[in-house]
Amino acid sequence: MAKNEDVKNGVIFPVGEKNDAFAQYFIGQSYLANLIKDPEVSVGVGNVTFEPGCRNNWHIHHDGFQLLLVTGGEGWYQEWGQPARHLKPGDVVVTHDGVKHWHGATIDSWFEHIAITAGTPEWLEPVTDEQYAAVEGDA
Repeated sequence: MAKNEDVKNGVIFPVGEKNDAFAQYFIGQSYLANLIKDPEVSVGVGNVTFEPGCRNNWHIHHDGFQLLLVTGGEGWYQEWGQPARHLKPGDVVVTHDGVKHWHGATIDSWFEHIAITAGTPEWLEPVTDEQYAAVEGDA
């Protein structure tokens, strides 16, 4: 049984639907609930939920930023060339414009965060199983 299974029911915000629109940029299953649906607001705000072991590809935000507010479970955040950071509820991550990074669940826990994103994402290569295993091995 995975840790933090209550996350799959939505800790604070709804889990949302399977994240099919972005599935090609994830290894494993994620879910997305868009929290702001106002076309006049140029910042995306979504609740992203990751099943255990799920992570997104390396990516960069151009002409913008990404803020992650961790609301449930346990996860990882890593910037290119830097050690991974273990995330838990209450953690905040600031990703500046142009920084290559990824984030996702630990191998044995559900994970949830609010993503506040501005700019244009550039999706890059997947986080390999070897890269992910190395992060998990450092925990």
